[in-house]
Amino acid sequence: METKALKDQNYLFHSIPESEWARLLPHIEQVELPLGKVLYEPGTKMSHVYFPTSAIVSLLYALENGSSAEIAIVGNEGIVGISIFMGGESTSSRAVVQSAGNGYRIKSSIFLEEFNRSGPVMHLLLRYTQALITQMSQTAVCNRHHTLDQQFCRWLLLSLDRLTSNQLNMTQELIANMLGVRREGVTEAALKVQKAGLIQYSRGHITILDRAGLEKRTCECYKVVKTEYERLLPSKLAI
Repeated sequence: METKALKDQNYLFHSIPESEWARLLPHIEQVELPLGKVLYEPGTKMSHVYFPTSAIVSLLYALENGSSAEIAIVGNEGIVGISIFMGGESTSSRAVVQSAGNGYRIKSSIFLEEFNRSGPVMHLLLRYTQALITQMSQTAVCNRHHTLDQQFCRWLLLSLDRLTSNQLNMTQELIANMLGVRREGVTEAALKVQKAGLIQYSRGHITILDRAGLEKRTCECYKVVKTEYERLLPSKLAI
């Protein structure tokens, strides 16, 4: 694949200057990211950092009783594995592929070496991390203060922003695990949104019919996150 075509698949790749890109390019490995694949578990040292292109990865916190809730999602705008360059090497969350697709990975040691040069790559990653922290914080606020209907719409919009189509393949059980609610609650929320003519949902397949309508129906949390990503990663929408 041509270098430009590769870079254009992920915002962070796209934004890395040519001199730094030349050092990283030989170490980039393409990978398939099937639905449900776990990229890392809590407390484990990460061997690679991942750059999704057509896949979406969910960052989850799991409780001792087996229940879990999503704290953020990462798609073609970002990287999975920020603890590598934040100094922790591991994290208390787990990363699971939420929407199947493809991506790239680089060995953690190689990527950390580039980060530690304290050049453009470091500054780019710190801006991305600030945007990701905003998403995590806003998700926590949203889950506490807003209705499941609003949370569901926010989740749909964030996922849609990271896909190249208006369709998602996602079971109600998986959505419930992401939002940390009962499956019956997701069923009720999905039916409401479908009845409003905003989506079509059937057997785990969601088609967005009215994006503008979803944006009106959701809470302010989606706009807060979107605005921060656009402020910190200004050319993200070109990807």
